[in-house]
Amino acid sequence: MTTTLNHYFRYFTSSILALIVCNCSLESKDSGQETEKISFSVSEFEDQLLSYEAKKVKTSTLKDKFVGIYFSASWCPPCRTFSPKLVDFRDKNKDQFEVVFVSSDGSQEDQFKYIKKANMKWLTLPNGSEAGSAIAKKFGIRGIPSLVIVSPDGQVVSKNGRGDVTKSPSTALKSWKQLAAK
Repeated sequence: MTTTLNHYFRYFTSSILALIVCNCSLESKDSGQETEKISFSVSEFEDQLLSYEAKKVKTSTLKDKFVGIYFSASWCPPCRTFSPKLVDFRDKNKDQFEVVFVSSDGSQEDQFKYIKKANMKWLTLPNGSEAGSAIAKKFGIRGIPSLVIVSPDGQVVSKNGRGDVTKSPSTALKSWKQLAAK
């Protein structure tokens, strides 16, 4: 009986946490058109980038690409819904667009299980890294999933990449290029 109660308690608390932490709307006050001027340098990843296979990767692999910094976790239902859409979008645009995953999972093991299960063949920061926390703070991330889009020259062109990819996957990249050219 105690085991059953513990199971239900863990399920209940994780569900409540997911409801509190997950950003369940597709709309954001920060559409790409309204993004305040924020710059970002790949050096802010502090040479901590890892491949989806947990191997060290140089930040130079992001040169000349739009970068989507993806804040997500395996325990978040809206994240699990959006991740396949982002995988499809990234795979279709991988010559011009790359994702860097910043995980809110409880462990590196959970993070890489999620990466494998969701087929996210992109870059990531180590779970709980100082770089990931600093980047989340810089962009004011208050909920997940969140996707911040950075142009090749380091200009943040959208803090609502999730909405952009969900609503207009066929034109999102073109829209970000136009915003970056302004």
